[in-house]
Amino acid sequence: MFLNCHSYHSLRYGTISIEELVQQALEFKLKALALTDINTITGIYDFYNLCKEHSIKPIVGVDVRVQDEQLYICLAKNQTAIGEINRMLTAYNCDEVEIPKHNPKLKNTIIIYPIHNIPEELSEDEYIGIRSEEINLIFKPELKKLVGKMVILQPVTFKTKQEYNLHCILRAIDNNTLISMLTEKDCCGKTETFLPKKKILKAFENLPEIIANTAKLIEKCSFKFDFSTPKNKRFFTDSRENDFKLLTKLAYEGLEKRYSCDNAEAKARVEKELAVIDELKFSGYFLITWDIVQYSSKMGFMHVGRGSGANSIVSYCLGITDICPLELDLYFERFLNLNRKTPPDFDIDWSWQTRDIILEYIFQKYGKDHVAFCGTNVEFKYRSIFREVGKAFGLPKEELDSLATRPMSEHDDNSVFRFVHKYGKLLEKFPNQRSMHSCGILISEEPITNFTALEMPPKGFPIVQFDMHVAENIGFEKFDILSQRGLGTIKDTVDLIKEKKGITVDIKDTTISKNEARCNEFLSIGKTIGCFYIESPAMRGLLRRLKCENYKVLVAASSIIRPGVAQSGMMKEYIFRHNNPTKFEYFHDVFKKELGETYGIMVYQEDVIKIALHFGGLSAPDGDVLRRAMSGKGRSLTALQKVKDHFFESCKQLGHPEQLSKEVYRQIESFAGYSFCKAHSASYAVESYQSLYLKVYYPIEFMVCAINNGGGFYRTEVYVHEAKMSGAIINNPCVNRSEFQTTVYDKDVYLGLMHIESLEVRLAEMIPTERKKNGEYTSLENLIKRIPIGIETIQTLIFVGAFRFTGKQKHELLIQARFLLTNSKPEYRHLTLLEEPQREYKLPEIKRLPFEDDFDEIEILGFPVSHSPFDLLQTKYRGSVMAKDLVKHHKRQVKMLAYLISRKHVPTKRGTMFFGTWIDAEGEYFDTAHFPNCLEQYPFQGGGCYLLLGTVEVDFHFPTITIHKMAKMPFIPDPRYSMDKEKSGEAARSLKEDVSMTFRKPYPQEHEIGLPRQKML
Repeated sequence: MFLNCHSYHSLRYGTISIEELVQQALEFKLKALALTDINTITGIYDFYNLCKEHSIKPIVGVDVRVQDEQLYICLAKNQTAIGEINRMLTAYNCDEVEIPKHNPKLKNTIIIYPIHNIPEELSEDEYIGIRSEEINLIFKPELKKLVGKMVILQPVTFKTKQEYNLHCILRAIDNNTLISMLTEKDCCGKTETFLPKKKILKAFENLPEIIANTAKLIEKCSFKFDFSTPKNKRFFTDSRENDFKLLTKLAYEGLEKRYSCDNAEAKARVEKELAVIDELKFSGYFLITWDIVQYSSKMGFMHVGRGSGANSIVSYCLGITDICPLELDLYFERFLNLNRKTPPDFDIDWSWQTRDIILEYIFQKYGKDHVAFCGTNVEFKYRSIFREVGKAFGLPKEELDSLATRPMSEHDDNSVFRFVHKYGKLLEKFPNQRSMHSCGILISEEPITNFTALEMPPKGFPIVQFDMHVAENIGFEKFDILSQRGLGTIKDTVDLIKEKKGITVDIKDTTISKNEARCNEFLSIGKTIGCFYIESPAMRGLLRRLKCENYKVLVAASSIIRPGVAQSGMMKEYIFRHNNPTKFEYFHDVFKKELGETYGIMVYQEDVIKIALHFGGLSAPDGDVLRRAMSGKGRSLTALQKVKDHFFESCKQLGHPEQLSKEVYRQIESFAGYSFCKAHSASYAVESYQSLYLKVYYPIEFMVCAINNGGGFYRTEVYVHEAKMSGAIINNPCVNRSEFQTTVYDKDVYLGLMHIESLEVRLAEMIPTERKKNGEYTSLENLIKRIPIGIETIQTLIFVGAFRFTGKQKHELLIQARFLLTNSKPEYRHLTLLEEPQREYKLPEIKRLPFEDDFDEIEILGFPVSHSPFDLLQTKYRGSVMAKDLVKHHKRQVKMLAYLISRKHVPTKRGTMFFGTWIDAEGEYFDTAHFPNCLEQYPFQGGGCYLLLGTVEVDFHFPTITIHKMAKMPFIPDPRYSMDKEKSGEAARSLKEDVSMTFRKPYPQEHEIGLPRQKML
């Protein structure tokens, strides 16, 4: 009778989690229960498992609705039925095929119609659902004759009166209306909750036929699902045998290219891995990945295979990864072993520009019926909860902004806000909408609709209705097809060098950059702005502290920067031991043997597993629990607790001191979900080196491509500055020299038209396209005749200096533009065969002040180009010390003048702490630390130049200034508005800064770490 239950996966409708739904069924002693979420199967697999666990018969299906109108409830008689329902919903979601209002052609599905939507004819498996409150209607003549096809229907949507109110709020959110404006039709019935079975049967006691029909219907439903069978595409060829033959052939061909067939160690490793891959039946998985990479290579795209897949020499030989596992002592078992029954993920990055082409290839190759993106449930978040709930209560925008942006403790105490808090808290962790997983692709053997309906988000690739955890649980393993801007920068730089210099750089040959002397010099001083993964202030600081001078240290640095290693204190300890290799002892022989390369410090996920197995005496399955916890997959707190108990029991039996065991486990625990495997770090290190090689030897081209790929950690201005520091001459956009993107002619860098914020993309692309087609623009009038452009856009181009090739001053061009365009609409004004000579106007000579152009540039581009920000200051003072000399001033107080690049907020118990990154008047970078007590008196006041007073602290070659005082320094008044005081400061106030937020605790100081440096017996 509970044949129409909704969980909160009925988005913005249901209020009960799957766990709560099953728990309620237990409390009401139900033997059978149906989950029928609205137009989705998201929860059926978790529901099935929970019901089986508690000896409840699971009935699964879908509540089919169109524009909030319930058409019917579909219940699966068997597994085939779910496929039928999914295909109907998929056609509706993805192809706009109308859902039939009556008699859908679903052979294995039971259909229950609500009383308001009864068809003219009912087939054998079609019924009418009757609620307790609808019994009186049965005695109408037209319904009385249908009693033989009726079943009891007790829908469930909420548990309590409070949850009914929550349901109404969700409906208001969904309909973008006020709660008071909802109609009865918008919400569920007020009786849609669990009721005692006896009470329901009592209502139908005079209608035994309906009770009997309900029992028969429940008996008919027999959905069973095999979770143990892999659901991924099984073979790349036509059989397991042929897959293995092809994989073996490709592996040995790759072995010859990567090593040589007489390399006994490599050959033995290939043979060993192939045997495991074959036994686990994963040849097809490797070959599908290889095929995708092959297509990428044919298209000339760059990719990075990272994650634990780089532990495999077969992956290396196939070209999936570029990390030699022998060089870095990466062991295959971290990636694949006979205890592991599910295939691991291959994480592969492409450039953000080419990823969609790769995705299209996958969808075409394997067919849209077999490929889809993993879904993900986007939950209600703090800001969206208060904003959405407040809107449903009718609060004005100002109050919504206040609720969303201020902490709860600062909210006004009134009755409406109290309601918003009360129901907002209930919405925490509720799914709000379904979205696309950022990278996970499923490729199935059977049609994917056998398992899920598909939805079509705006991105244009179909998604399944469950997330990656459910996908893995039912037997799918995703292929992670990721994108990043770093690869785009590398590929574009190589292409630009070829175009501009005629030099071919084989950047895929990793030997050209690994351990190259000049690259190592740049690494050791943190000169890495623009380079993937190693350009952030924290990473550059770490490289300097380590004096990082080789590939292996860079691999370690890529991992120790991660929160797990850093916050446990192991990052600081690694830095100490790296700089003082004779000033510590390994505190146990296992650490010396297993972690000698990293000074006895656990740096990678593999290190944690090594210590758990070899020091803690844990079993391989326990090690796998730790691995999954550290990689963020299926973190089971219960399983982790068992591992912890085993660890301490085993350590006691092995005779380890309790204090040492506690310290070791503290380090292990700190890794959960926040560390890299060594292969992942190595993959990042290779890409970082590739970026660095290009930055060192082709700095201008590299920075131009970093700008065009949207930079990375910093805003465009920083990359423009870096290009200038590399010897480039920076030029404002020009209609005759600029492209849509930034380009370079020898050392002259012309900023792209794309950087003019108010210029439409269409026009920014049209101007260079028309120029290439019909020649350079000869004048302002000539451009106006060839490009459909309005007066405001022309004025912007004039102010940014895009017509400076004419030799005319800006005011002359502005007057000319107004003569040509006043009262006319933008249109194509085609050139005529005989052009009339351009009219010349005699205009008074107006003297432009030296810095007017800079303020135009700040307004249009966001930063000055013609001069440095320091040139615009009222003061001529430039500080008592420059960034390059800070290391000589340890513990001394310094005064510096600096331009703000970025700041990072780090919450602490005493308030928010900031870390700043700046450039001095010579253009060099340095870093500052700002404690809460200082910030109260001397806060940041937006982008611009500041006078800083602080004490230099040099920590292993890296200076940071702890700020005591700071003040923002005024720019000269904007000469364009000399008569308007308010306007004359506007441009300076618009200067930007990069602001980031982290919720991590500050890294512990050395005295807080307490990690032993002596042997513990």
